Amino acid sequence: MARQLAAVLAIITTLLLGGCGNDYGVDQYGQKVAAERIDKQWLVLNYWAEWCGPCRTEIPELNALNEQLKGQSASVMGVNFDNVQGEELKSASEKLGIKFTVLARNPAELFDLPRSEALPVTYIIDDKGKVREQMMGEQTAAGVLAKLQALRGH
Repeated sequence: MARQLAAVLAIITTLLLGGCGNDYGVDQYGQKVAAERIDKQWLVLNYWAEWCGPCRTEIPELNALNEQLKGQSASVMGVNFDNVQGEELKSASEKLGIKFTVLARNPAELFDLPRSEALPVTYIIDDKGKVREQMMGEQTAAGVLAKLQALRGH
């Protein structure tokens, strides 16, 4: 009886926790990315690769933008275009000097993102999870911030 009750409670707990936002997996350091960090927030999602020259140039701009967005229900997150994982993802992120969160799992399916064949590409996703802007090529902090503010109506 106690074993059955424990099993039922485990199932109920799993169902309750499963309903709490999307699962974004882990970041470049293997830390779980909590749904609260992304759900109901504006997201500047940047796809990058080590071999991409313009990506390397825009990383400091995105680092600066992420600092500017602190406390504004918006953040910058990255995704490695080549889907490198684990230690390789951490190493690539550090080589490029990325200070923002890099998602190990590509969230393209969650946000219904179109597949881009060119890099870099940056998406602005609103607080309801809807893609509002796709920006091709190298971006600046000022340019992305202006676009974000226009979309948010600020």
